[in-house]
Amino acid sequence: MEKAVKAGADAVILDLEDSVAPAIKGYARQSVADFLNRGIANEIDVIVRINALDTNDCRQDIDIIRGNRIAAIMLPKSEGATSVVELLQMLEVDIPILPIAAETPSSLFSLGSYANITKHLLGITWGAEDLAAALGSASSRASDGRLLSPLETARNLTLFAARAAETAAIETVYANVPDLDGLAVTALRAASEGFAGMMAIHPSQVPIINTVFSPTDAQVSDAEEIIALFDNNPGSGVVVRNGRMLDGPHLKQAQEIIARARKLRNRTNQFPR
Repeated sequence: MEKAVKAGADAVILDLEDSVAPAIKGYARQSVADFLNRGIANEIDVIVRINALDTNDCRQDIDIIRGNRIAAIMLPKSEGATSVVELLQMLEVDIPILPIAAETPSSLFSLGSYANITKHLLGITWGAEDLAAALGSASSRASDGRLLSPLETARNLTLFAARAAETAAIETVYANVPDLDGLAVTALRAASEGFAGMMAIHPSQVPIINTVFSPTDAQVSDAEEIIALFDNNPGSGVVVRNGRMLDGPHLKQAQEIIARARKLRNRTNQFPR
């Protein structure tokens, strides 16, 4: 866990679910509690991935979270807003939730409900590997690295759900760790399509993801110009830049780019990567 904090990511996920064998759940839980109590990760956002709501381990996971400084709880096997509300009731405190919102076949039919609980969300992500297993698929990707069609559907719906809920869409992990070229292609595609970030499963993936999802100087400059155009025309909902008509959604997108750039700059200045 100490190594993860120094990997250069914006947040670290401490997993108590899939990566922990049932026989050592208690040991993992105590290790996470000790780690949080020592305050080693105060310089970075920590997210704890608990066990699914319908397991006996879930409440024990929640017990170690109360009273500790964490940025959010990752909720696996989430089935929409109902699952998030149930978790919040169990917590009895208001901690942001990052649901893995498309990890089971049934979860796809409740994705729209997250728009009703926007204020409780840190973002929304999805789980390609678990969903593939639930579908009975031998893999999540074809030999060329392309997501299989059912999983592509889940990914797209997750993106729509996050944007409808006005929260960050987080791309799932790229499981082929040695394939950094494939990771770069996947990350570039996700960023261009509207995902705000991507999860990593190995420190070697972090630099590529950081680079791809950090706004470029050109993007920041364009965003600043768009915001200035609207500021200079306060009575108009539409402006023209280089012959292109821009309206409210373009302004919001520009503002998001500037906010992301400022956040990254502040974090880099405070905790150099």
